[in-house]
Amino acid sequence: MASLKLEHVKKLYDKNVVAVHDFNLEIKDKEFIVFVGPSGCGKSTTLRMIAGLEDISEGTLTIGNRVVNDVEPKDRDIAMVFQNYALYPHITVYENMAFSLRLRKMDNEEVHRRVCEAAEILGITQYLARKPKALSGGQRQRVAIGRAIVREPQVFLMDEPLSNLDAKLRNQMRAEIILLRKRIDTTFIYVTHDQTEAMTLGDRIVIMKDGYIQQVGTPQEVFETPKNLFVAGFIGSPQMNFLKAKLVKNSDRYAAELYGIRVELDEKRSAKLRAKNAQPGQVILGVRPEHAQLRFDGAANAIEGTLRVNEMMGSELHLHVDLNDDTRVILRIPTLDLTEEQRAGLTYGSKLWFTFPEKVTHLFDPETEESLLF
Repeated sequence: MASLKLEHVKKLYDKNVVAVHDFNLEIKDKEFIVFVGPSGCGKSTTLRMIAGLEDISEGTLTIGNRVVNDVEPKDRDIAMVFQNYALYPHITVYENMAFSLRLRKMDNEEVHRRVCEAAEILGITQYLARKPKALSGGQRQRVAIGRAIVREPQVFLMDEPLSNLDAKLRNQMRAEIILLRKRIDTTFIYVTHDQTEAMTLGDRIVIMKDGYIQQVGTPQEVFETPKNLFVAGFIGSPQMNFLKAKLVKNSDRYAAELYGIRVELDEKRSAKLRAKNAQPGQVILGVRPEHAQLRFDGAANAIEGTLRVNEMMGSELHLHVDLNDDTRVILRIPTLDLTEEQRAGLTYGSKLWFTFPEKVTHLFDPETEESLLF
């Protein structure tokens, strides 16, 4: 098993295209790290540099106590699972899983032991004699993971391994990866564009944008204390609502004024704003859809909006609401919180009002887009 350290790692193409900028990260032994971000953010490029499939333009990569910048991929003691499975179609599942071990000229008994153990862990023992074309997508992905497991590497690298699966199977495989991690207990680096996968799988999440790290933290940290507008909008589904507001100060306490209401900030938030010497002026106020509280009949100190879309999600409603400045917000309202009459009244064009607890608000600088609170 091994820790990893990336120090000032940079990837350039053709000297003027920078895919990854000054990437610094230390990964602990047996940690499950997830790189997440939109397409083109540099997450897969970073993973491929760790694997040795891309050269490192600048910086240092250390696995264990060894600098591996110039070490061949086969000598880094890592195993990689790809998005497209990359199985050999003409040989059986057993031989696919045994292939890398046979290249090492490993003893046949040891090969058999490792393949059978990995197959049992993944629940694919009954498929060992089949060829990949006789398997479903989920079964093929298990084989690809099994082929990595048999190598017993220091580090597992996974590059969007579930993106080719349908939603139901993706959920099932996500749970299986969590169980797999507990059974083999090694270092994982997992790349995805799906923030749900990142939140459920990772011990820590590395959120990337345009080749830069935006924030590193536990799933709870990046959800509750996003450092900037990008992280706040990327983590959470539906994404955080952003509202134009005015920050005001009375003595040593702060408040936010927006859409005709005033939100008094608690002492904890006021103290953080005082520490940053925040000045009154325009800010962006963020509130997550699940923190909205629906009000009816023109409730006092509530924001008024016009309902445009009502999505029935089973246990909750997703209400798409237009405010008076063409800002659209999404409210997640549990269906059990509403009477049948109230649900029936939530139709296109109807007026509604909502509030939110001040303790769940986020504030961002409209120019730097950095959080004023964290």
